[in-house]
Amino acid sequence: MSTNDPVVSLSSVDVHFETEGSLNPFEDTETVRAVDNVDLDIYENDIVAIVGESGSGKTTLGKTAVGLQKPTGGSVTYRGQDIWEAQKRFSDSSISFPDIRRSLQIIHQDPGSSLNPHKTVLSSLEQPLKKWEDELGPEDREARVLAMLTRVGMSPPQDYAHRYPHQLSGGEMQRVALIRALLMNPDLILADEAVSALDVSLRVEMMDLMLELQDSFDTSFLFISHDLSNARYLAEHSNGRLGVMYLGELVEIGPAEEVLSNPQHPYTKVLKWATPSLEIEDATEPPVRDVDIPDPVNPPSGCRFHTRCPNATEYCRSNTPAGLMAENAGDGEHHRTACHRVDEDSDYWESDTLPGASFDR
Repeated sequence: MSTNDPVVSLSSVDVHFETEGSLNPFEDTETVRAVDNVDLDIYENDIVAIVGESGSGKTTLGKTAVGLQKPTGGSVTYRGQDIWEAQKRFSDSSISFPDIRRSLQIIHQDPGSSLNPHKTVLSSLEQPLKKWEDELGPEDREARVLAMLTRVGMSPPQDYAHRYPHQLSGGEMQRVALIRALLMNPDLILADEAVSALDVSLRVEMMDLMLELQDSFDTSFLFISHDLSNARYLAEHSNGRLGVMYLGELVEIGPAEEVLSNPQHPYTKVLKWATPSLEIEDATEPPVRDVDIPDPVNPPSGCRFHTRCPNATEYCRSNTPAGLMAENAGDGEHHRTACHRVDEDSDYWESDTLPGASFDR
Protein backbone atom coordinates (compact mmCIF):
# COMPACT_ATOMS: atom_id res chain seq x y z
CA MET A 1 0.00 0.00 0.00
CA SER A 2 1.24 3.46 -0.90
CA THR A 3 2.28 5.83 1.87
CA ASN A 4 1.11 8.83 -0.16
CA ASP A 5 -2.10 10.72 0.49
CA PRO A 6 -5.28 8.71 -0.14
CA VAL A 7 -6.89 8.69 -3.56
CA VAL A 8 -10.32 8.37 -1.93
CA SER A 9 -11.02 9.09 1.70
CA LEU A 10 -14.24 8.45 3.62
CA SER A 11 -14.54 10.32 6.91
CA SER A 12 -17.32 9.56 9.42
CA VAL A 13 -19.58 8.57 6.53
CA ASP A 14 -23.26 7.84 7.15
CA VAL A 15 -25.77 6.65 4.56
CA HIS A 16 -29.28 6.49 5.99
CA PHE A 17 -32.39 5.70 3.95
CA GLU A 18 -35.97 6.52 4.77
CA THR A 19 -38.23 3.53 4.22
CA GLU A 20 -41.19 3.98 1.92
CA GLY A 21 -44.28 5.06 3.82
CA SER A 22 -47.64 3.35 3.63
CA LEU A 23 -50.77 4.91 2.14
CA ASN A 24 -51.39 6.47 5.53
CA PRO A 25 -49.86 10.00 5.33
CA PHE A 26 -49.74 10.20 9.14
CA GLU A 27 -47.63 7.07 9.51
CA ASP A 28 -43.99 7.78 10.36
CA THR A 29 -41.27 6.52 8.05
CA GLU A 30 -38.39 4.49 9.42
CA THR A 31 -34.68 5.03 8.91
CA VAL A 32 -32.36 2.28 7.68
CA ARG A 33 -28.80 2.95 8.80
CA ALA A 34 -27.11 1.27 5.85
CA VAL A 35 -23.68 2.78 6.60
CA ASP A 36 -22.88 4.27 9.97
CA ASN A 37 -19.82 6.37 10.86
CA VAL A 38 -17.32 4.64 8.58
CA ASP A 39 -13.75 5.86 8.04
CA LEU A 40 -11.77 4.39 5.17
CA ASP A 41 -8.77 5.51 3.11
CA ILE A 42 -7.91 3.97 -0.27
CA TYR A 43 -4.46 4.65 -1.70
CA GLU A 44 -2.81 4.46 -5.12
CA ASN A 45 -2.40 0.94 -6.49
CA ASP A 46 -4.28 -0.34 -3.44
CA ILE A 47 -6.75 -3.20 -2.97
CA VAL A 48 -9.32 -3.22 -0.21
CA ALA A 49 -11.66 -6.21 -0.05
CA ILE A 50 -14.84 -5.67 1.99
CA VAL A 51 -16.78 -8.71 3.18
CA GLY A 52 -19.96 -9.18 5.20
CA GLU A 53 -23.39 -10.77 5.24
CA SER A 54 -26.19 -9.61 2.96
CA GLY A 55 -27.57 -6.37 4.35
CA SER A 56 -24.32 -5.40 6.07
CA GLY A 57 -24.02 -2.23 3.98
CA LYS A 58 -20.94 -3.18 1.97
CA THR A 59 -22.43 -2.39 -1.46
CA THR A 60 -23.78 0.95 -0.23
CA LEU A 61 -20.35 1.75 1.18
CA GLY A 62 -18.74 0.89 -2.15
CA LYS A 63 -21.11 3.06 -4.18
CA THR A 64 -20.55 5.92 -1.75
CA ALA A 65 -16.78 5.59 -2.19
CA VAL A 66 -17.01 6.03 -5.98
CA GLY A 67 -19.53 8.87 -5.90
CA LEU A 68 -22.63 6.92 -6.93
CA GLN A 69 -24.35 7.35 -3.56
CA LYS A 70 -24.45 10.65 -1.71
CA PRO A 71 -23.73 10.27 2.02
CA THR A 72 -26.19 11.66 4.53
CA GLY A 73 -23.35 12.46 6.90
CA GLY A 74 -19.58 12.79 6.84
CA SER A 75 -17.53 13.41 3.71
CA VAL A 76 -16.04 11.59 0.72
CA THR A 77 -13.03 13.15 -0.95
CA TYR A 78 -11.12 12.37 -4.14
CA ARG A 79 -7.49 13.53 -3.90
CA GLY A 80 -8.55 16.00 -1.22
CA GLN A 81 -11.54 17.38 -3.15
CA ASP A 82 -14.98 16.78 -1.62
CA ILE A 83 -16.87 14.86 -4.32
CA TRP A 84 -20.29 16.35 -3.61
CA GLU A 85 -19.01 19.89 -3.27
CA ALA A 86 -17.54 19.50 -6.75
CA GLN A 87 -20.96 18.52 -8.10
CA LYS A 88 -22.58 21.83 -7.10
CA ARG A 89 -23.47 24.07 -10.05
CA PHE A 90 -21.31 27.02 -9.07
CA SER A 91 -18.53 25.03 -7.46
CA ASP A 92 -15.01 26.43 -7.56
CA SER A 93 -13.50 23.00 -6.83
CA SER A 94 -9.96 22.18 -7.86
CA ILE A 95 -11.13 18.98 -9.58
CA SER A 96 -14.32 18.98 -11.64
CA PHE A 97 -17.10 16.49 -10.94
CA PRO A 98 -16.90 14.97 -14.47
CA ASP A 99 -13.17 14.33 -13.96
CA ILE A 100 -13.92 12.70 -10.61
CA ARG A 101 -16.59 10.47 -12.15
CA ARG A 102 -14.17 9.45 -14.89
CA SER A 103 -11.55 8.52 -12.28
CA LEU A 104 -13.96 6.40 -10.21
CA GLN A 105 -15.44 3.45 -12.09
CA ILE A 106 -17.59 0.41 -11.28
CA ILE A 107 -17.92 -3.21 -12.39
CA HIS A 108 -21.37 -4.58 -11.56
CA GLN A 109 -22.22 -8.06 -10.37
CA ASP A 110 -24.36 -8.66 -13.46
CA PRO A 111 -22.48 -7.19 -16.44
CA GLY A 112 -25.26 -8.28 -18.78
CA SER A 113 -27.62 -5.73 -17.27
CA SER A 114 -25.07 -2.94 -17.71
CA LEU A 115 -24.33 -3.69 -21.38
CA ASN A 116 -26.70 -2.43 -24.08
CA PRO A 117 -28.19 -5.57 -25.67
CA HIS A 118 -28.62 -3.73 -28.98
CA LYS A 119 -24.97 -2.74 -29.31
CA THR A 120 -21.96 -4.82 -30.22
CA VAL A 121 -19.00 -5.09 -27.89
CA LEU A 122 -17.05 -2.68 -30.11
CA SER A 123 -19.85 -0.12 -30.11
CA SER A 124 -20.28 -0.27 -26.32
CA LEU A 125 -16.57 0.09 -25.63
CA GLU A 126 -16.14 2.92 -28.11
CA GLN A 127 -18.71 5.10 -26.34
CA PRO A 128 -16.52 6.23 -23.41
CA LEU A 129 -13.62 6.87 -25.79
CA LYS A 130 -15.82 9.10 -27.95
CA LYS A 131 -16.82 11.12 -24.91
CA TRP A 132 -13.50 11.46 -23.14
CA GLU A 133 -10.91 11.15 -25.92
CA ASP A 134 -12.51 12.92 -28.87
CA GLU A 135 -9.13 13.38 -30.50
CA LEU A 136 -9.15 9.69 -31.39
CA GLY A 137 -10.50 8.75 -34.81
CA PRO A 138 -12.61 5.64 -35.54
CA GLU A 139 -9.59 3.54 -36.49
CA ASP A 140 -7.68 4.51 -33.33
CA ARG A 141 -10.68 3.74 -31.11
CA GLU A 142 -11.16 0.35 -32.73
CA ALA A 143 -7.45 -0.44 -32.43
CA ARG A 144 -7.51 0.35 -28.71
CA VAL A 145 -10.60 -1.78 -28.11
CA LEU A 146 -9.12 -4.71 -30.04
CA ALA A 147 -5.88 -4.44 -28.06
CA MET A 148 -7.81 -4.56 -24.79
CA LEU A 149 -9.85 -7.56 -25.90
CA THR A 150 -6.61 -9.36 -26.67
CA ARG A 151 -5.18 -8.27 -23.31
CA VAL A 152 -8.03 -9.93 -21.38
CA GLY A 153 -7.82 -13.16 -23.40
CA MET A 154 -10.70 -12.62 -25.82
CA SER A 155 -9.13 -13.75 -29.10
CA PRO A 156 -9.51 -13.37 -31.97
CA PRO A 157 -10.51 -9.83 -30.92
CA GLN A 158 -12.25 -9.01 -34.23
CA ASP A 159 -14.67 -11.87 -33.61
CA TYR A 160 -15.58 -10.76 -30.08
CA ALA A 161 -15.75 -7.09 -31.06
CA HIS A 162 -18.72 -7.69 -33.34
CA ARG A 163 -20.68 -9.91 -30.96
CA TYR A 164 -23.70 -8.79 -28.96
CA PRO A 165 -23.94 -9.35 -25.19
CA HIS A 166 -26.25 -12.38 -25.57
CA GLN A 167 -23.52 -14.05 -27.62
CA LEU A 168 -21.06 -13.88 -24.72
CA SER A 169 -20.65 -16.09 -21.67
CA GLY A 170 -20.88 -14.63 -18.18
CA GLY A 171 -17.11 -14.56 -17.87
CA GLU A 172 -16.71 -12.87 -21.24
CA MET A 173 -19.28 -10.19 -20.36
CA GLN A 174 -17.43 -9.54 -17.12
CA ARG A 175 -14.22 -9.07 -19.06
CA VAL A 176 -15.95 -6.55 -21.32
CA ALA A 177 -17.17 -4.68 -18.24
CA LEU A 178 -13.61 -4.66 -16.88
CA ILE A 179 -12.29 -3.29 -20.17
CA ARG A 180 -14.91 -0.53 -20.16
CA ALA A 181 -13.83 0.57 -16.70
CA LEU A 182 -10.12 0.45 -17.52
CA LEU A 183 -10.50 2.44 -20.76
CA MET A 184 -11.09 5.50 -18.55
CA ASN A 185 -7.66 5.05 -16.88
CA PRO A 186 -9.40 5.26 -13.49
CA ASP A 187 -7.73 5.69 -10.12
CA LEU A 188 -10.27 3.43 -8.39
CA ILE A 189 -12.61 0.68 -9.58
CA LEU A 190 -15.45 -0.62 -7.44
CA ALA A 191 -15.83 -4.34 -8.16
CA ASP A 192 -19.23 -5.06 -6.63
CA GLU A 193 -19.59 -8.85 -6.32
CA ALA A 194 -17.76 -8.96 -9.65
CA VAL A 195 -16.97 -12.68 -9.51
CA SER A 196 -19.87 -14.08 -7.48
CA ALA A 197 -22.00 -14.84 -10.58
CA LEU A 198 -19.18 -16.81 -12.22
CA ASP A 199 -18.54 -20.52 -11.97
CA VAL A 200 -16.09 -21.41 -9.23
CA SER A 201 -13.51 -22.43 -11.82
CA LEU A 202 -13.62 -18.96 -13.39
CA ARG A 203 -13.49 -16.88 -10.21
CA VAL A 204 -9.77 -17.29 -9.57
CA GLU A 205 -9.04 -16.71 -13.25
CA MET A 206 -11.00 -13.44 -13.17
CA MET A 207 -9.37 -12.27 -9.94
CA ASP A 208 -5.92 -13.07 -11.33
CA LEU A 209 -6.77 -10.99 -14.39
CA MET A 210 -7.85 -8.07 -12.18
CA LEU A 211 -4.55 -8.25 -10.30
CA GLU A 212 -2.53 -8.39 -13.53
CA LEU A 213 -4.34 -5.41 -15.02
CA GLN A 214 -4.08 -3.47 -11.77
CA ASP A 215 -0.31 -3.51 -12.07
CA SER A 216 -0.43 -2.50 -15.74
CA PHE A 217 -2.91 0.35 -15.31
CA ASP A 218 -1.77 1.44 -11.85
CA THR A 219 -5.31 1.51 -10.52
CA SER A 220 -6.89 0.55 -7.20
CA PHE A 221 -9.77 -1.82 -6.48
CA LEU A 222 -12.47 -1.71 -3.84
CA PHE A 223 -13.66 -5.31 -3.97
CA ILE A 224 -17.06 -6.14 -2.45
CA SER A 225 -17.98 -9.74 -1.66
CA HIS A 226 -20.16 -11.83 0.62
CA ASP A 227 -17.70 -14.69 0.13
CA LEU A 228 -14.74 -14.51 2.51
CA SER A 229 -12.67 -16.93 0.43
CA ASN A 230 -12.91 -14.63 -2.64
CA ALA A 231 -12.08 -11.53 -0.60
CA ARG A 232 -9.20 -13.34 1.05
CA TYR A 233 -7.74 -14.50 -2.28
CA LEU A 234 -7.72 -11.04 -3.82
CA ALA A 235 -6.41 -9.29 -0.72
CA GLU A 236 -3.69 -11.82 0.04
CA HIS A 237 -2.40 -11.99 -3.54
CA SER A 238 -2.10 -8.21 -3.72
CA ASN A 239 -0.78 -7.49 -0.23
CA GLY A 240 -4.03 -5.61 0.20
CA ARG A 241 -6.38 -5.17 3.14
CA LEU A 242 -9.41 -7.14 4.23
CA GLY A 243 -12.29 -5.21 5.80
CA VAL A 244 -15.26 -6.69 7.63
CA MET A 245 -18.66 -4.96 7.81
CA TYR A 246 -21.49 -5.73 10.19
CA LEU A 247 -24.84 -3.94 10.26
CA GLY A 248 -23.53 -0.78 8.61
CA GLU A 249 -20.27 -0.55 10.54
CA LEU A 250 -16.69 -1.40 9.57
CA VAL A 251 -15.71 -3.60 12.51
CA GLU A 252 -12.26 -4.85 11.48
CA ILE A 253 -9.69 -4.06 8.81
CA GLY A 254 -6.08 -4.97 8.17
CA PRO A 255 -3.75 -7.10 6.06
CA ALA A 256 -5.69 -10.21 5.03
CA GLU A 257 -3.21 -12.66 6.53
CA GLU A 258 -3.24 -10.87 9.89
CA VAL A 259 -7.02 -10.52 10.01
CA LEU A 260 -7.59 -14.19 9.24
CA SER A 261 -4.75 -15.65 11.28
CA ASN A 262 -5.59 -13.51 14.30
CA PRO A 263 -9.16 -12.18 14.00
CA GLN A 264 -9.91 -9.71 16.78
CA HIS A 265 -13.62 -9.07 16.26
CA PRO A 266 -16.02 -11.91 17.17
CA TYR A 267 -17.95 -11.38 13.93
CA THR A 268 -14.80 -11.96 11.86
CA LYS A 269 -14.43 -15.28 13.68
CA VAL A 270 -17.98 -16.18 12.67
CA LEU A 271 -17.24 -15.47 8.99
CA LYS A 272 -14.05 -17.49 9.20
CA TRP A 273 -15.89 -20.41 10.83
CA ALA A 274 -18.54 -20.30 8.10
CA THR A 275 -15.99 -20.49 5.26
CA PRO A 276 -15.21 -24.17 4.55
CA SER A 277 -12.03 -23.40 2.60
CA LEU A 278 -10.38 -21.82 5.65
CA GLU A 279 -8.60 -24.15 8.06
CA ILE A 280 -9.81 -23.55 11.62
CA GLU A 281 -9.49 -25.48 14.82
CA ASP A 282 -12.37 -26.70 16.98
CA ALA A 283 -14.90 -25.90 14.26
CA THR A 284 -17.68 -28.10 15.63
CA GLU A 285 -19.78 -25.27 17.04
CA PRO A 286 -20.37 -21.81 15.49
CA PRO A 287 -18.76 -19.02 17.53
CA VAL A 288 -22.05 -17.13 17.78
CA ARG A 289 -25.00 -17.10 20.20
CA ASP A 290 -27.72 -16.29 17.66
CA VAL A 291 -27.81 -16.72 13.88
CA ASP A 292 -30.49 -14.08 13.27
CA ILE A 293 -29.30 -10.66 12.09
CA PRO A 294 -30.91 -7.71 13.92
CA ASP A 295 -33.14 -5.26 12.04
CA PRO A 296 -31.05 -2.40 10.51
CA VAL A 297 -34.03 -0.11 11.07
CA ASN A 298 -33.72 -0.67 14.81
CA PRO A 299 -30.14 -1.84 15.47
CA PRO A 300 -29.12 -2.96 18.95
CA SER A 301 -27.81 -0.39 21.40
CA GLY A 302 -24.15 -0.34 22.38
CA CYS A 303 -22.11 -2.76 20.30
CA ARG A 304 -24.38 -3.90 17.49
CA PHE A 305 -22.97 -7.42 17.59
CA HIS A 306 -23.68 -7.95 21.29
CA THR A 307 -26.96 -9.77 20.60
CA ARG A 308 -25.01 -12.52 18.78
CA CYS A 309 -21.54 -12.27 20.33
CA PRO A 310 -20.42 -15.30 22.38
CA ASN A 311 -18.25 -13.06 24.61
CA ALA A 312 -20.65 -10.15 25.20
CA THR A 313 -21.02 -8.54 28.61
CA GLU A 314 -23.45 -6.03 30.07
CA TYR A 315 -20.96 -3.32 29.13
CA CYS A 316 -21.37 -4.24 25.44
CA ARG A 317 -25.13 -3.82 25.70
CA SER A 318 -24.91 -0.11 26.52
CA ASN A 319 -21.53 1.09 25.20
CA THR A 320 -20.52 1.56 21.59
CA PRO A 321 -16.89 0.67 20.74
CA ALA A 322 -14.77 3.77 20.23
CA GLY A 323 -14.13 3.24 16.53
CA LEU A 324 -11.40 1.13 14.97
CA MET A 325 -8.55 0.59 17.43
CA ALA A 326 -5.19 -1.18 17.23
CA GLU A 327 -4.77 -4.12 19.58
CA ASN A 328 -1.71 -2.59 21.24
CA ALA A 329 -0.62 1.03 21.16
CA GLY A 330 2.27 1.47 18.74
CA ASP A 331 1.88 -2.03 17.35
CA GLY A 332 -0.35 -3.44 14.62
CA GLU A 333 -1.55 0.01 13.60
CA HIS A 334 -2.72 -1.35 10.25
CA HIS A 335 -4.85 -4.07 11.88
CA ARG A 336 -7.67 -2.32 13.67
CA THR A 337 -10.85 -3.53 15.30
CA ALA A 338 -14.02 -1.96 16.71
CA CYS A 339 -14.41 -4.17 19.79
CA HIS A 340 -14.23 -3.53 23.54
CA ARG A 341 -12.02 -6.61 23.94
CA VAL A 342 -9.19 -4.84 22.10
CA ASP A 343 -8.89 -2.30 24.93
CA GLU A 344 -7.27 -3.94 27.96
CA ASP A 345 -8.34 -1.00 30.15
CA SER A 346 -12.00 -1.15 29.11
CA ASP A 347 -14.69 -1.65 31.75
CA TYR A 348 -15.78 -4.58 29.60
CA TRP A 349 -13.42 -6.80 31.56
CA GLU A 350 -15.16 -6.02 34.85
CA SER A 351 -18.71 -6.44 33.55
CA ASP A 352 -20.99 -9.47 33.90
CA THR A 353 -21.46 -11.67 30.85
CA LEU A 354 -24.81 -11.71 29.07
CA PRO A 355 -27.02 -14.84 29.21
CA GLY A 356 -25.59 -17.56 27.01
CA ALA A 357 -22.21 -15.84 26.67
CA SER A 358 -18.90 -16.91 28.14
CA PHE A 359 -16.01 -14.79 29.37
CA ASP A 360 -13.21 -15.95 27.10
CA ARG A 361 -10.04 -13.99 27.76
